[in-house]
Amino acid sequence: MIRSRYARWMNDWEFRLETRDSNRIVRPFDWGTEWTTDFPGVQAPAAGSDALAVAPLPASATPEEQKRYFFELNDHMVANSEEFFGYKVPTDFRLEQRPVRVYGTGSHANPAIDDLPYAGKCGTFLRFTSPVSSPYPENDVVNARWFPAPPAKGKPKRAIIVIPQWNGDAISHNAFAKIFRYFGVSTLRLSMPYHDIRMPAELHRADYSVSSNIGRTIHAARQGIIDIRCCVDWLEQQGYTEFGVLGTSLGSCYAFNASAHDSRIRVNIFNHASTYFGDVVWTGYSTRHVRAGIEPVLNAAELRHAFACVSPMNFFDKFERWPKQVLMIHTAYDRTFLPEFSRKIAEEFRSRNLHAEIRCLPCGHYTLGESPYKYMDGYLVTRFVAGAFNRAYPQDGAIEAASLQTTS
Repeated sequence: MIRSRYARWMNDWEFRLETRDSNRIVRPFDWGTEWTTDFPGVQAPAAGSDALAVAPLPASATPEEQKRYFFELNDHMVANSEEFFGYKVPTDFRLEQRPVRVYGTGSHANPAIDDLPYAGKCGTFLRFTSPVSSPYPENDVVNARWFPAPPAKGKPKRAIIVIPQWNGDAISHNAFAKIFRYFGVSTLRLSMPYHDIRMPAELHRADYSVSSNIGRTIHAARQGIIDIRCCVDWLEQQGYTEFGVLGTSLGSCYAFNASAHDSRIRVNIFNHASTYFGDVVWTGYSTRHVRAGIEPVLNAAELRHAFACVSPMNFFDKFERWPKQVLMIHTAYDRTFLPEFSRKIAEEFRSRNLHAEIRCLPCGHYTLGESPYKYMDGYLVTRFVAGAFNRAYPQDGAIEAASLQTTS
């Protein structure tokens, strides 16, 4: 009885948070083939690769031919993901001092009011040109707020890249920097493609990151994943030797895929985790407006295939190649990343005997950011970070044995 009353209360709370914004737009379906033309191997194999090219799609292609093209494209990119997520290291890394702004995306966002608490405050931001280009110049300049920790004599330089949730404003998740600083860990808080200062003027939300335009959504994910790896490059240039990622929701998808293709990232924290990109879009309450644009053209299985090349479930073989420490936090009443998907990811970690701590909190996707659950999450993250770097980077070069920890 108590459990059922709690479940109803939690679901009601989640529903109120999910529906508070009225500016979600149902956009028409578009394959977005033009967004794929610069993918490696689409018209020719990537340099130094023996991978077969994906045949270019003729302008007169039928809907069925377009569908087959995207399925073939995804199969190719999954099989050749090193090339797909490969890049040239940027040469224009720089730090900028800029006023702190919120860049809210909710239907009640008002810069004149939202920015008042930060009037006169400046932050330090890492800026560089993304190796992946889009038609939007503002999106192609990567933005990451920099929170350096004081150097500790005789200790390695450690840093975590924080990637917030879809439509997170520019202030969200900055509080983690204060926690990590206590442990001598610096923080780069990354703005995902089409978020805050990277958002084109035509948008009010980060719609181009996840939308009913298939090619553009894949392009944005690839850009975000490569941007994470570029941040590690910059940190290396600053003398950092130990690296972690903390991703939430869409950010956790990007973080997992980046870590699966980068041996340098050993400390991994995933707030919310799911199997396939398309499954979340199809079943999540937060993406119901995206599904509304897709559903006339694709079914659930086809959408999973159309987004296969950016789905974490397809890259576990890559992820387990290197020693990594993992904290995965999921929620029991999640209506965006459905609990059954998170449990499948948890089982994947278990079946591969990866060094993963898996925790389930009694809340939902949105309520994880509310009291008291945000403090529970913060505690789990803090406790994990306190020891994860030592386990991931043991001084003797041997990986410390760690038992798999789970909760029901």
